[in-house]
Formats: sequence, C-alpha cells, structure tokens
Amino acid sequence: MSARTPTRTPGTGGADVRLPWWAVALPVVAFTALLLLVTGPGQAHASGGEPAVGRILEQIQHTLSR
Repeated sequence: MSARTPTRTPGTGGADVRLPWWAVALPVVAFTALLLLVTGPGQAHASGGEPAVGRILEQIQHTLSR
C-alpha cells in the first residue's frame, strides 16, 4: 500500500506557521536584558591589576609571532 502524496491547491501561497507566544517573548526579553547590561554602568569598578583581556590578547600576539 503506497502513501498518498499531499497536494497543494493553487492559490494558497505562503506558509501557515503559528508561533507560540513565548517564541517571540523570550528573545525580546533576552535582548532587552543584554542591552540593559551593556548600557547600564551598574556598580562596576575597575580592578587594580592588569585586565585579563589585555593579557589574553598579548598571549595570542606572542603565539602568532613565533
């Protein structure tokens, strides 16, 4: 017994896709939270030592210059 192939009727263009509410809300909430973390200074203070990013970049430069 063979399976029937679904056929489309002409004139029904486009996909009928429905997303749940959380599929739209979660990315919006995540983007907003990250935007607030980046733009808001908060209680961040600079550390007294050498920044870790600078040390990592120096290590990469040293490795690539070999």
